[in-house]
Amino acid sequence: AEMNELADLYAALSVFAYSATWVKRCVEGIRSNIGIVLEAIMYNNPYPYKFLDEAAWNQLVLKAFFTDKIVNRIIGLDDRANPQLASTLIDYAHERWAAKRPVNIQLWRLVGKFIDETNFSDIQNLFASGDVNARKAAALTCSQSEYEPAKNLLNSATELKNEILENKLNWMNLNA
Repeated sequence: AEMNELADLYAALSVFAYSATWVKRCVEGIRSNIGIVLEAIMYNNPYPYKFLDEAAWNQLVLKAFFTDKIVNRIIGLDDRANPQLASTLIDYAHERWAAKRPVNIQLWRLVGKFIDETNFSDIQNLFASGDVNARKAAALTCSQSEYEPAKNLLNSATELKNEILENKLNWMNLNA
């Protein structure tokens, strides 16, 4: 019962008076390894989106990927994408690849706005992989980018580009 009460506390942070005063408690919960607590903070909870600073937000998102949480349920995920988070997630992907472990393709949704010459080869590799979902993720990532080579790569995949333009392919319907 105590774990459920703790999860309820974290799930309700956004409705408490003086919500900003609960940030420290929220960050403490993110550091937890208790699944129901993490899910209470991460899933459909506006509190992290509204009140966490960038470092705490980035920690939450990385923890979500690290613990295989459903990132589509994190409110404000795309809005709070930032260069430091993108860089950290790319490093995380490299570690996973080096260990021959899969990378959750939803990770790339937070990289698109920050594609540049230092990370574009990762997107090219995704695009060239034999994995259909990885290729779709690469196309979606390129669709978010202003980096000219990324735009060109997307333009070379007419069918995927059209699916994106018609909203038949988006991050919410891409299988992780």
